Amino acid sequence: MPGFFGTPVFIVGQTIRGGDLDRPQRRRFRWDPDFYPFILLNLPFSLQAAYFAPLILLAQTRQADRDKALSEADAQHREALATASTERQQIAEHQAQSLRQLLETNTTLTEQNRALTTPVEVLARAIHDRICQP
Repeated sequence: MPGFFGTPVFIVGQTIRGGDLDRPQRRRFRWDPDFYPFILLNLPFSLQAAYFAPLILLAQTRQADRDKALSEADAQHREALATASTERQQIAEHQAQSLRQLLETNTTLTEQNRALTTPVEVLARAIHDRICQP
């Protein structure tokens, strides 16, 4: 029920029923000319008091709704950032693993190349030495 007091429905209902609630008091009221200006001041102050609290509650309710929407959007944004960060981390790990495999393959190929070129070089020197002997 406390949430109802800060709604536009309550304010409109208060305005409509306000005249009905004041009628019994008007019958009992006696006009006193000595208090003339003060009686008229009572009306705006009463109206202000009657509408001030519900309007504040209305503003607080709307602000709470805005804050809730912003916090939900912020939570979704943080979740999206965390997901993107996790995906980037997985991509980086996959690329690092691929790079390690490429380096190992390159090392293996370099060793095979050295193993194959060494005998060829020895044979080429031997042939060169036989052909080019004085």
